[in-house]
Amino acid sequence: MEENLLFTRIKALADLSGKSINQVAKDLGYPRNSLNNYKRNKIPSAVRLFELARYFEVAPEYLLGEIDDCSVKAVEQIFHRLTTEQKQEMYNLCQDWLFERMELLEENRDQQSVILKRD
Repeated sequence: MEENLLFTRIKALADLSGKSINQVAKDLGYPRNSLNNYKRNKIPSAVRLFELARYFEVAPEYLLGEIDDCSVKAVEQIFHRLTTEQKQEMYNLCQDWLFERMELLEENRDQQSVILKRD
C-alpha cells in the first residue's frame, strides 16, 4: 500500500530534524506509533494538524499537500522572532534588493527600446 502525502511529509520532516516518527510523537505527547496511522490515509484532527505544523514550523497546508513550499511558514515564524531592530534591518535589505531589481528592469526596458528603434 502506498503511503499518503501527509505521512510522507511528516516522515521527511522528522528525518530532516534527525528524529524518528516515534520520537516526534513522544515530543508532542502522542501515544507511541500514533503518527503511523497516517500511512493509510487517516486524517488528523485540526488540533493535531496544527500541532504538527507548529512542531515542524511549516504551514498546515504543506502537510496536507495543498502547497509544495514548506519554507513559507518557517520564514514567517523567523520574522516574528526578530527584534524591532532586526525587522528594520530586514526591511532595509528587502528595499535595497527591490530597488536593484527595479533598476535592472528599467535598464532592460531601455535596451529593448533601443533595439526596437533600430528595427
